[in-house]
Amino acid sequence: MAAAEPIYGVLLSDAMDLKSYYSLDFGDAAPDVRLLNPDEVTNPDLIRFAVCWLPGPAAFSPYPNIEMAMSVGAGVDALLKHPGLNKDVAICRVRDPNQADLMAGYAVHEVVHVERGFARMQQSQAKAEWAPPAIRPPRDLKVAVLGHGSMGASVVKALAACGFSVSVACRRAPTDPVEGVDYFTGNDSVLKSVVGQDVVINVLPLTDETENVLDADLFAKVAMGAWLIQIGRGEHLVEDDLVAALDSGQLSGATLDVFRTEPLPSDHPFWADPRLRITPHIASDTTPRIVAEQALQSARELHRGQPLSLAISRGQGY
Repeated sequence: MAAAEPIYGVLLSDAMDLKSYYSLDFGDAAPDVRLLNPDEVTNPDLIRFAVCWLPGPAAFSPYPNIEMAMSVGAGVDALLKHPGLNKDVAICRVRDPNQADLMAGYAVHEVVHVERGFARMQQSQAKAEWAPPAIRPPRDLKVAVLGHGSMGASVVKALAACGFSVSVACRRAPTDPVEGVDYFTGNDSVLKSVVGQDVVINVLPLTDETENVLDADLFAKVAMGAWLIQIGRGEHLVEDDLVAALDSGQLSGATLDVFRTEPLPSDHPFWADPRLRITPHIASDTTPRIVAEQALQSARELHRGQPLSLAISRGQGY
């Protein structure tokens, strides 16, 4: 009996070598799925799916029969807004259970770094000065978390475990709330949750409603001298409003892991601003093993005509 024809996919990214980084050369281990770089495609009509990260504006145009586009990361806004991706193409994303823990660890690290004065202690070390900073109870620090998906929920649990006072902006009330955490729901939940807060951590998905959410109106509601931790999407932040809030003292500083343009251009003024802590979009990342497993799973579901278990809702944006 002849073997069934394999399903063919293409790797699309203007930012990285997806095949090498995520070990996406299945070879003989998965003869039913063929995943190719664009220069390996000899018949574009055979391509039925794409595995993507920041595909270029014309990336999809050579492939008229694509039925599914899969993001190797949690964010799918680049695919939802892509001008070359037809609206009837299903969008999937990798769901790595490790990402939420990585994100929570990053968020707690930044909160503790700022609250406990580690930057000042590093300066003291350079001058051989013994200068212990003042310490207050963790519950005295008020932290707002914007977003309560898998990432946000993990961040909330980690912060609460450290003893910080936590408020959360979420679409709907959680079914398993953390004791002592204040949850805000509804259309005005974001602005309500940040009132008087010392730290704001953004973990929102990017949708039409959340674009530019980190703006002057939001910054005006936090405690004077508050700190922003931006680990959502670059388009959440109004950069000019951030600089104005820093200049006025409304914010004392910010940790920025995501940007409107990535990589952040070398001549961008954020690099030289001592009030900012810059990291290169590493708050969390998908692991190569999970990406390979879930790309293979989604390709096989498509090939067999099964529901795509990793598909997102285009209406919700995630």
